[in-house]
Amino acid sequence: MTWWSLLGSGEFQPWSEPVDRRLVEEADGDGRVLILPVASAPEGKDVFERWGSLGLAHFSRLDISAEVLELKTKEDTDDPRLIERLEGASAVYFSGGNPAFLSATLAESDFLDALLKQLDRGMAYAGCSAGVACLNEITFDSDSTDVEQVFKPGLNLVPRTVFAPHWDIVDTWMAGASEFLVSAAPEGYTFIGLDEDTAMVGDGSAWEVIGESGIHVLIDGTWTIYRDGEHFDLALI
Repeated sequence: MTWWSLLGSGEFQPWSEPVDRRLVEEADGDGRVLILPVASAPEGKDVFERWGSLGLAHFSRLDISAEVLELKTKEDTDDPRLIERLEGASAVYFSGGNPAFLSATLAESDFLDALLKQLDRGMAYAGCSAGVACLNEITFDSDSTDVEQVFKPGLNLVPRTVFAPHWDIVDTWMAGASEFLVSAAPEGYTFIGLDEDTAMVGDGSAWEVIGESGIHVLIDGTWTIYRDGEHFDLALI
C-alpha cells in the first residue's frame, strides 16, 4: 500500500509536522525521506537550494532522516546515482514550483520507472503544490502568460482527477481563475481544490484532512468541503 500526503501549500512549515510524521509512520522503508525540489529548478540554483535546506531543517526538527536529491534536469533522471537513492527509502517529497516543468522532467524517465516500483513496494509519496498538480493527466504551466496555453501534460498517476493547490487564493492571482479551472476540467472528472496550509492524507481511497483550512471536492456538480480532522472516502489511486 502506498501512503499519500497531498498539500495545497506550506511544505516544511510547523503546521505540517503531523502530516510528515504520519508520512513516515505509514511508509515501508528505512526511515529516509528524499526531498526533491525539482519543480523549483527553473527559478535558479539559490531557490532550489533554499527549498532543499528548508526541507532538511524541517525533518531534522522531527528527528527524521532526510536528504536532498540534486535532480534538476531531464538529463538528471538517467543518473544511476540518483536512481539508486530511491531503493529502500520511506518517502519521496516533491515541493513546489512549476508543475508542468516537474511533469516534463520526470515523464518517460528511468527515474520515474524506479520511483513507481518503489511506490508499489510501499514507499510513501508527499507532494506540495506542484508536487500535487503534476499527478494528473493534465497539469498547469505556472509560467504561462497565455491562459489558453496554461494546461500541459501531467504524469497521469492519478487519472480522471484535477488537483488544484492554493485553492483559497487562486482568484487573487487572476480574477475568475477558480471558475476557469473548474470549467476547464473534463466532464466526469473529480475536481479537488486544496487550500493553503492544508493536506489530504491517505491510502488512495480513504482520506483524512490535516491543516488550517479545507479540501474542496467537486463530483457531478456537487461541492463538499472537508476540514481538519474530518475523514472521507474517495477512490483516486
